[in-house]
Amino acid sequence: MISMIIRRLFQLVLLLIGISFLVFASMHLAPGDPASIIAGPTASSSDIDAIKESLGLKKPFLVQYWDYLKNVLQGDLGYSYQTKQSVSEAIAVRFPNTLNLAIASIIVAVVIGLVAGIISALKQNSWLDVFSTVFSLGGISIPNFWLGSILILVFAVNLQMLPVGGLDAPFWTIEGMQQLILPAITLGTGSAAMIARMSRSSMLEVIQADYVRTARAKGVKEKSIIGVHALKNAMIPVITVIGVNFGALLGGTIITEQVFAINGVGRLMIDAIASRDFPMVQGSVLLVASLFVLVNLIVDIIYVFVDPRISYDN
Repeated sequence: MISMIIRRLFQLVLLLIGISFLVFASMHLAPGDPASIIAGPTASSSDIDAIKESLGLKKPFLVQYWDYLKNVLQGDLGYSYQTKQSVSEAIAVRFPNTLNLAIASIIVAVVIGLVAGIISALKQNSWLDVFSTVFSLGGISIPNFWLGSILILVFAVNLQMLPVGGLDAPFWTIEGMQQLILPAITLGTGSAAMIARMSRSSMLEVIQADYVRTARAKGVKEKSIIGVHALKNAMIPVITVIGVNFGALLGGTIITEQVFAINGVGRLMIDAIASRDFPMVQGSVLLVASLFVLVNLIVDIIYVFVDPRISYDN
């Protein structure tokens, strides 16, 4: 187990270096000049050249990347071109909101997805199964911006039951729950649909296994069969989907944060892209990529506790 964790962490470093290069190259190849944006529309060419010189943008591309990579390896993500604020500080201020939204969304997704998937499997070909299938297709198909706008219109504007947007409290507080209900449903619906489909498929496979039929033949109660025997063995692929979706949620809050005016990393990234703020975009993407890989590592570790037959020692 320890050797696997060390190996994966080493792979994480190599992966992040590759991601940093791709993001760095993409930002420099994208149309638009940060020096021109900073200087303004009335700036002269000499003013723009001076800004480029001060930002190091006149150096060769590989030299710029090597300087950036050295700073990143020392824990320095640089400073924003626009606000001159430390990238690390800017992300640290906004990341708690993104994390709160992602956690609330995955809770919604897991609760709805597991319940719908298990019931659908146990009531195969019933109206509940049909409803779950339709819900899954709808959850995957409906765009977040449309669903979020409809929820705001219905529950915040017309019924005035919940706030329109904003987030300034943790998800476990009453105020935080009220602020996160609508964005969490908006963001978590698609993940809930995928979890429901995987739960249904996995449960159907498990409840038809020989050991489940043997347990029923011995007179074991149905609740024990489902809760103790079937569910635990069906959770391996479901855990994979939950882990992948949680990692995706951490990096996929951009649209939802825009719709609900949540000051998170997603909105920070959008603003940075619009202003060609290279250090801010690169720092935000590196954070999201790191978290995604770490979540997958945690999922691999959880496998061992769910199914002792799995071993990483070989």
